[in-house]
Amino acid sequence: MTDAADHAPVPAADAVADARVDRLRSGLKKRYARESRFRLYGLLAIGVAVGFLLLLLGRIIEQGHTAFYSHSVTLPVYMDPARVDRAYPQGTNFELLVAEQQLARMGEQDDAQGSKAAALRSLFSSELKFVAAERVTRQPGLIGQTVMIAAPTSDDADLYFKGEISKATPADQRRLTDQQIAWLDRMKADGHVSSHFNTAIFTKGDSTEPELAGVLGAVIGSALMLLVTALIAIPLGVGAALYLEEFAPKNRITDIIEVNINNLAAVPSIIYGLLGLALFINWMHLPRASPLVGGLVLALMALPTIIIATRSSLKAVPPSIREAALAMGASKTQTVFQHTLPLAMPGVMTGAIISMAHALGETAPLLLIGMVSFVPGLPHSIVEPAGALPSLVYIWENASERAFHERTAAAILVLLAFMIVMNAAAILLRRRFERRW
Repeated sequence: MTDAADHAPVPAADAVADARVDRLRSGLKKRYARESRFRLYGLLAIGVAVGFLLLLLGRIIEQGHTAFYSHSVTLPVYMDPARVDRAYPQGTNFELLVAEQQLARMGEQDDAQGSKAAALRSLFSSELKFVAAERVTRQPGLIGQTVMIAAPTSDDADLYFKGEISKATPADQRRLTDQQIAWLDRMKADGHVSSHFNTAIFTKGDSTEPELAGVLGAVIGSALMLLVTALIAIPLGVGAALYLEEFAPKNRITDIIEVNINNLAAVPSIIYGLLGLALFINWMHLPRASPLVGGLVLALMALPTIIIATRSSLKAVPPSIREAALAMGASKTQTVFQHTLPLAMPGVMTGAIISMAHALGETAPLLLIGMVSFVPGLPHSIVEPAGALPSLVYIWENASERAFHERTAAAILVLLAFMIVMNAAAILLRRRFERRW
């Protein structure tokens, strides 16, 4: 009786244990399922982000790839001594001269008003007169002879050869008439039109004529501006972070400074533009639209990001490093600059990369300090008026000429390439610090 009573509860205990194991297995299965779903959601999020990125890049490349090639026309030109001024060739209307001679070769008679010659002349870029004048200036003996002159086509003619302007479009909805299209087809059939890589977009500055506009001036302006930004923001930002994190006493004043730095990192960029306009231009009278002023404004904007990133990197250094250095007799300054800062340098470089990339893409502050102005030449110093790639994109996108729109996408591609090169150089420098320490 006693043995039977002792063994009677065993089946019930086994059932309870089995039920508990089943509940544990069920809970474990649910946790694994939730983990799998979470991973799937993460992959979907990455896929959506990559998809949008590819869509954006694809749209930009689709719109801007045509800007990297252009068309030029090569025509025989008789340097009429009666019309070409030997003493001042630049005063000759070479565009009209070429148009009239080309009309004669095509067997067409111009009217009394010269409307046909004017319509044909509009198919050639204004660069033609400069090319012809330079040839005659260098070789005056060409006057009275027939020479081959090559010059870019106009923006509308270039768009037609690229297929952006179609014959099927009603005449009142395109900028080329049927007669002008027929002339372009005739010149192409005669072998006078050729397609080539558009080197002008990389070797020239901005221009009012799309076929002559380039990004070199804006690239130089952006490079000079970022140089000023880096030389000011990085030393000041790192120095401020070092003092606040390693040397400053922890009191109410430093707490207020830290709160203000965090708030400044969230201030809209246009506020920095207003500050730069009032401080550097209206009060200090620095040159308007110069890389110096642009760099100073962007340096103010980049400082909070650099300070916050540097402080986070310094906090990540183990306290044992500082304690060991101090225990070996190193001073506080030696500990910070010979041990703590080198170990935190990869994080400091990351903060600098982020702040410089952010500064490169800013447009609103540059608009307020005048860097949206038309600057045709190339800047040679930080105090000369210059453009910048973001403001150039803004200017070209708002231009009325259709050919500027493809160059807008091309300028965006150049801006992305500029940013990638800059970030790649900074990342390589950061890795050197990582390998060294």
